[in-house]
Amino acid sequence: MDVVRTNIEKIGGTVDLKSVAGKGVTFTIKIPLTLAIVSALIVNCGGQHFALPQINVLELVRTSAGSETRIERIKDALVLRLRDRLLPLVDLRALLRVDERLAPAHQPQDAGRDSHCTRNCFVVVTQVGECVFGMMVDGVFDTEEIVVKPLTPILRHIPYYSGNTILGDGSVIMILDPSGIAAATGSAATGAAQAPEKTQTTRSEVVPLLLFRAGGCEPKAVPLELVARLEEVDVADIERSQGRALIQYRGRLMPLIPCAPHHEWPSSGRQPVLVFVDGDQAMGLVVDEILDIVEERLHMDLAAEGEGVIGSAIVGGRATDVIDLSHYVTMAFHDWFGTMAGPPVGESVAHPRLLLVDDSAFFRNLLMPKLEASGCRATPVADAAAALKLREKGMMFDVIVSDIEMPGMDGFEFAKEVRKDPRWASLPMIALSSHATVKDFERGRAAGFTDYVAKFDRSVVDTLLSHVTAQTAAA
Repeated sequence: MDVVRTNIEKIGGTVDLKSVAGKGVTFTIKIPLTLAIVSALIVNCGGQHFALPQINVLELVRTSAGSETRIERIKDALVLRLRDRLLPLVDLRALLRVDERLAPAHQPQDAGRDSHCTRNCFVVVTQVGECVFGMMVDGVFDTEEIVVKPLTPILRHIPYYSGNTILGDGSVIMILDPSGIAAATGSAATGAAQAPEKTQTTRSEVVPLLLFRAGGCEPKAVPLELVARLEEVDVADIERSQGRALIQYRGRLMPLIPCAPHHEWPSSGRQPVLVFVDGDQAMGLVVDEILDIVEERLHMDLAAEGEGVIGSAIVGGRATDVIDLSHYVTMAFHDWFGTMAGPPVGESVAHPRLLLVDDSAFFRNLLMPKLEASGCRATPVADAAAALKLREKGMMFDVIVSDIEMPGMDGFEFAKEVRKDPRWASLPMIALSSHATVKDFERGRAAGFTDYVAKFDRSVVDTLLSHVTAQTAAA
């Protein structure tokens, strides 16, 4: 009981105990359901500070009248021309009415009509589900871990706020609700939602990429979906243990792996680091400079000639190496995908239609770029239920790759369901698992899997591709 009380009190809860002789004991546990700690971007608008959940932020853009990224007006709607795409905008200052002097009630309708187009400001590119839009703000500060407090009843009717928080300096600020803002500004939300629908058929080709430099002037790229955070760590905080560079990150030791083989550590100052997180494990990829975020169709023009690179492609008009993140995460943790086992195997693959079923978003995002670069037309889903829905829609694949350890329906149950229906019953199925004993293989084959690939393989993608080749050729 002491363990229960200690853990509940850690999250701000309480445990009350009432005992009545001859009747029994009543335990009352109170947990603050509305209390949460989130990473938020602090912005300024009309002289006031607001917090925006970092999970909804795609990128930040600085606009000015003379730059390529400028604000324009189409009829009565504000848009941002960003990389040949028109992005709907929400003027946060006007929406929240934080500066009434800019839009008084008696102002003529056309007054200040073009003031937004010449206004220098920041645009926070925000995503809510399939809806992507920009929020115009006056300034952008740092990201902070904030404690979310619930709104008081008098403010709950306002859809633009999800709560409030107290910053380290004692100031109270409101937390913006991107969902409420998107819903309340119907024109922006509708316009933004159309873009993903048009590009849905080419999602496998268009990939958001983070560009950086490491060990030279030429740019390198990594899929943005894999990056958890961008950090600049103080060099003085970097420690050494067993010949490795480490830093204390959120109460744990995080290995720092240089992207360049002969990285020169600075003697002072701050070091840019890309943080990758999967569950309890975190790895920092050390780079020289973070350049930009772009969206490109990932077409590898040159195959990789060394470790740590998927291949070379044209990104942002320049030849760019797309790094193989699986190489670096296994340098940080040999057991990133499970317990280490035998040697890697690798072969090329043709162009099979591949269904990837895995509940780990990190692992799906890790596999997708290299699968597609190798010619696979891959469709990722998060669980077995989503995969079976594709079967009901009539979609067909050449091979199914499924994780074993998944919530709800696990891989073994999923394989049995696949074999029950004639539509997919004859498809080759490859199991992905961190457990790779003889008993695991036997159980997988009994359930319906035709092959097994261990997640702990350092070259898990290459090994998977070789198995895909063998299975599709046999089919």
